[in-house]
Amino acid sequence: MINGKNTAYILLGSNLGNSIELLNLAIAQISLNCGEVELKSSVYKTKAWGNENQNDFLNQVILVKTGLPANFLLEKLLLIENTLGRERKVKWGERTMDLDLLFYENYVLNTPNLIIPHPRLHLRNFTLIPFAEIAPNFIHPVFKKTISQLLENCEDELSVLKF
Repeated sequence: MINGKNTAYILLGSNLGNSIELLNLAIAQISLNCGEVELKSSVYKTKAWGNENQNDFLNQVILVKTGLPANFLLEKLLLIENTLGRERKVKWGERTMDLDLLFYENYVLNTPNLIIPHPRLHLRNFTLIPFAEIAPNFIHPVFKKTISQLLENCEDELSVLKF
């Protein structure tokens, strides 16, 4: 914790509507309601993962300094998703906005509502590539490997290109 603020890494994703505008709106809402956005990766165009028969996503990872506890941060992120038109109809389906809390400091948490670190981030290039851009040496508290090392070992072959 630095100056009463915790470091959180959040993955943003959108494949419905004006995705670039939605990413910017989400970042503005996070700044307003969650904490200071200190770093942003480039935006990446990625193939859909898990449910591949849909539009490509735009994804971005941000670092936020927040005074909110992890569970309250998640609540705020879910509200922002809803505000930006997120509808939960199909698992891994199309969405206007998806906000995944990847890490909160180096906490390891497993509750019915929140799992930190995100349980599938090490399997997904669309998360690891933008993450490695802003924090390649961040160490996963469970796997004890850097984001760069996780990326090197990731078997995901879906396309992830700078937008």
